[in-house]
Formats: sequence, structure tokens, C-alpha cells
Amino acid sequence: MEGTEVRKLAQLEGQHWWYRERRHLLAAAIRELTPGRAIDIGAAGGGNTMVLREAGWHATALEYSAEGASVAHERGLPVLRSDATSLPLADNSQDLVVAFDILEHLVDDDAAVREVHRVLRPGGTYLVAVPADPRLWSAHDEAVQHVRRYTRPELVGLLERGGFVIDSVRSWNVLLRPVVALRRRSSTGSDLEDLHPVVNAGLRAIITAERYLPVAGLPGVSLLVTARPRP
Repeated sequence: MEGTEVRKLAQLEGQHWWYRERRHLLAAAIRELTPGRAIDIGAAGGGNTMVLREAGWHATALEYSAEGASVAHERGLPVLRSDATSLPLADNSQDLVVAFDILEHLVDDDAAVREVHRVLRPGGTYLVAVPADPRLWSAHDEAVQHVRRYTRPELVGLLERGGFVIDSVRSWNVLLRPVVALRRRSSTGSDLEDLHPVVNAGLRAIITAERYLPVAGLPGVSLLVTARPRP
């Protein structure tokens, strides 16, 4: 993601419906885990890293771009600059690895998954989020430098090849998928934008409703996976 997009994200994510709900999903995913050492890969400005630290984790933001690392540092977060395919971490050193919306940016996503397997301790947790469904490919994906969007079998296969057992896989942003599909047919760039408060509140209400509805198995805009290293 380019520096201007990272700065835009950092400005928007505090109130933007998409980022608020994603932070909720992360907080829910770690609720039953015992805090330990964690790395947030592709952290951008560190919004998810802050969620981890607030929950008691010794979490570090790992970001490739200078601008993203700078934003995270300005927020008082410990930061590492590195490529996700060559992590500057010791073997079996992490209890949790978060990789939200990073694998789709990498040409060699297999290498990135292998690196996570290397640094996770036995019994550790790998949380993954990626954009779903190649049919939703649009100018937004190109603007934020995506290489691909994933089908569910493709993502599961990628993680299993890398040595992981899948604990859960679910769709997210299901209710708004028809709106996203329609909008992206005519999109000309990134969807990152400051929304009118009324629109933002309406979208937030819709996405929050997914917490209570049995829609995780239906097609969505994103896929969320919880995995652990194969014994």
C-alpha cells in the first residue's frame, strides 16, 4: 500500500465502519487466548497492533513501507520494518501472528505462510484475513496493489501447504456484498474515503448485525481464518 493510502487509513480507521468492525473481530478472536508475544504483519499504521496491546499482548507492528512504520511509531508502538516473506524473528518465538489483509499483496504468498509457520511456537495461533472472490476484482484492488482475491478453497489450500491446521474459516461482510459488487463495477480507485456520518452509521449497523446472524458460510467480501501449526 502506498504511503498516501497508509496515511489516509490512519486518519479514517478510528471511526470508519469497516475498520471498527474488523478491530472487533480481532478482539473477539483473541478473547479466549492467553496473552503472550504477538506480531502484527502488514500492520500499516498499527490499528490492530493497538487492539492486541490493549488486550495484554506483547505485540509488535511489522510493516514493509516506511510511511506505515512511521505512523505506527508516531503512535508509540514498537515497530519492525521487514518483508513478510523474511521475518526478522527467531524460530518458535511468537504465540500469535496476525496477518489481516497482507497475503493478497504478495506475489509469493506461500513463502509468507512458511515464515509464519517458522516463527510460531507449537500450539500458537495464526489469524488471517484476506479479500474474497476474484469476481469482485476492481479498480479498488489495483489501487491498493492487490495481487489476487481468494476463494475459500484457495486460502485453505495455501495454509495447509504451509503446515497449518484450519480451526475455522468464515466469510465476513456478507450482507453488504451485493452493494460492494455493484459499486465496484464502476469504481475508479480505492474505496478508502471519509463517509458522511449518517452513511457511516448505517453501514456500521449493517455490518454489526452480522455478529448475530448465521451468514458466515455465505459468500462475502472477506475471508477470516484461524489456524495453528500442524503438530
